[in-house]
Amino acid sequence: MKVKLPDGSVKDFEPGITPAQVAREISEGLYRNAVGALVNGELWDLERPIYEDCELRILKASDLEAAEIYRHTMSHIMAQAVMRIYGADKVKLGIGPTIENGFYYDFDIDGTKISEEDLPRIEEEMKKIIKEDYKIERFELSKDEAVKLMEEKGQIYKVELIREIPDEKVSFYKQGEFVDLCRGPHLPSTGKVKHFKLLSVSGAYWRGSEKNPMLQRIYGTAFASKEELENYLKMLEEAKKRDHRKLGPQLELFFINTDVAAGMPIFLPYGMTVLKELMALSRELHEKYGYREVGTPLIMHEKLWRQSGHWDHYKNNMYFTEKEDVTYAVKPMNCPGHILIYKFKPVSYRDLPIRLFEFGRVHRYERGGVLHGLLRVRTFTQDDAHIFCREDQIVGEVSNIVKFINELYGIFGFTYRATLSTMPEDHMGDEATWEKATTALRNALEETGVPYQIAEGEGAFYGPKIDFHVKDVIGREWQCATIQMDFQMPERFELTYKDADGSEKRPVMIHRALYGSIERFFGILIEHYAGAFPTWLAPVQVVVLPVSEKYVDYAKAVYEELKKSGLRVELDDRNETLGYRIRENQMKKVPYMIIVGEREKNENTISLRTRGGTDIHNLKTSDFLRRVRDEIMSRSQSLAF
Repeated sequence: MKVKLPDGSVKDFEPGITPAQVAREISEGLYRNAVGALVNGELWDLERPIYEDCELRILKASDLEAAEIYRHTMSHIMAQAVMRIYGADKVKLGIGPTIENGFYYDFDIDGTKISEEDLPRIEEEMKKIIKEDYKIERFELSKDEAVKLMEEKGQIYKVELIREIPDEKVSFYKQGEFVDLCRGPHLPSTGKVKHFKLLSVSGAYWRGSEKNPMLQRIYGTAFASKEELENYLKMLEEAKKRDHRKLGPQLELFFINTDVAAGMPIFLPYGMTVLKELMALSRELHEKYGYREVGTPLIMHEKLWRQSGHWDHYKNNMYFTEKEDVTYAVKPMNCPGHILIYKFKPVSYRDLPIRLFEFGRVHRYERGGVLHGLLRVRTFTQDDAHIFCREDQIVGEVSNIVKFINELYGIFGFTYRATLSTMPEDHMGDEATWEKATTALRNALEETGVPYQIAEGEGAFYGPKIDFHVKDVIGREWQCATIQMDFQMPERFELTYKDADGSEKRPVMIHRALYGSIERFFGILIEHYAGAFPTWLAPVQVVVLPVSEKYVDYAKAVYEELKKSGLRVELDDRNETLGYRIRENQMKKVPYMIIVGEREKNENTISLRTRGGTDIHNLKTSDFLRRVRDEIMSRSQSLAF
C-alpha cells in the first residue's frame, strides 16, 4: 500500500497501518503531538487503520483542521460529565456536533432543568475526565446490534438515528464508561485537550421540529492553546456589549413583537433614517455601475412559482394566500419578477447586458427556534439585481460586480473573503450545465484576483454561487454579498435574444445582492460600530443643549441654522440638568453635542463635545458646519473633530 506524505515522498506500508504508526515512524516528536490525521482529505482517527493507497497528513493540535477533532471529543467529554452528574439512567442523549468556534450537545434529562449556574459544576467534572485520560476507542456494530445496545441503555434518540442510517455497520466511540453513537473522528484520549469553556444553555427541539420534544442544549468552546481560548472569550464579551438585539431597542432603532410578528422587525424613526441612508448609498452606486431600478409585485400567481422551480424546491419556505379559488404566493425571491420584465419586449444582442435592480421585499418562512434579531428573519429587503448577458460577457460582468463590492464594503471599512459554492444534491439541470456555470465563476474570481475557497455542494438549487464574507471590527465573519450563476431559469422561461446573425440565443442570468438583506446588514453594522455610527449614517448627527432655560432662544437659533443646512439635528431643552442631558445623549451615541450658554451667546460661538470625549470651545457655527458637511459628504469613518 502506497502512502503519499505532505513533503511529496511516497512510502510503502502494509494495509491496516494506522496514522499513529506512520507518525511514529516519521519521528517520536510528531507521534507525541499528533491528534488526528487527514486521509485523502478526510478527517481520520490516529488509531483507525488505513487499507488503501492514500495521501496522508498527520495533524497537530495547532493545525486548523484539528479543531473539529478536539471540539468533537470535548462534546463527548461534556456528555459523559452530564451523565455522571445527573445519572446515566436519567439522561437521554441527542446529538453533539462541532459548530463554528465550538460545539454543543442536546440532552433530555428526566426531572432536571440545567441553568447557566450549573455550568461550572459540569466543567469541574469534565476536568476530572480529562485528568483521567481515558483511551478513546472506535468500534463498529451491525445495525441490529447497535439498536439493541442503545435500547438497553435507554437511548431512544440514538435508536431513532440508527434506524435511519443507510449503512449496514454503525460506528461508536468509547471512553471509560461512556459509549456514544458517532462517526468520529476523535482524539486518541481524553487527556489530549485542556483549554475549554462552557458558554450557555438553551432549548432546542429534537431534530429542529416543533412537533418533537424540547431538549436542553449546552454550548461550549475549546482551543488548542490557553491564549487562543482567552482571546476568543474576550471577543465574546465584546460581542455581548455590541448585541444588536439589545442595542436596537435601546437606541430606538427597531424592535420585534414576537406575539404578533415573530421574525418581522418593526423599524422606528431612527432606524428608518439609517435604512434610508443605506438605500441612498446603494442607489447611488447602482447608477454608477449601470443598473436600472425596477419594482415587482409582492404576491404573484402560483403558476409563476411552478415554472421557476421554487414550487418544487422551496415550497416549504414560502407563504401562500388564496382568493377566488386561485392560489398566490408571497414572493420569497425577486428573480421571477425580473424575468417578466426581461420578457416584456424583444431583446437584441446589442441590448445586453441588461442589469435590473430592485429593493425587493421578500418573505421566507424560518422555524421559530432559528430566528435571531435582524440576522435571521422571516421578511427582509434585498438590494437584489439580475443581470441578463451573453456567455462571452460573464467574466466581465462578475468582475464589474466585484469592483462594486470593493467600493461598497470599503465605505464601511470591511475586508472580505469569498467562497465558491458548487452543485448541491437537490438541484435543477444537468451536470454539464452546472460545470459550465461553475467554471465561469471560477474564471471571474481568478481574473479579479479575489482569494476564494471551494464550498462543495452548497450552491443554490438553480446554480453555483460566490458568497462574500465580511470581517467586522472584532474579527467575526458575516456572509453578505452573493453572486449566483443561472443557466436554468432562462431555459425554464424560454428567454431569448436575437444575435448578430439573426438567430435566437439564450441569455445567461446572474443573480446578485450586495448588502444581501438590508435589515441583516443593518444588524451587522449595529454590532460593527457598537451603535456608534459614523456621522453620515447616524440617525441624529448633532444635538444642541442649552446650559439652562435662559439660553434656549440662542440654542434654537443654532438648531435652525444646522437644520437648514441639512444636518439631522435635535434640540434637547428638557428641564433636566446639563450633566444628565449630556449623559443621555452620550448613551444615544450622538456624534456631536453642541453646548451653548452665556459666553457662547455673547460671542456668537458654540462649544462642542464629541462622542469620543473631545471638548472644543469658541467655535464658529459656520466652521463646524463646513467640516462636518465635508465629513458627511465623504462618508468618513472618523469624526471631523
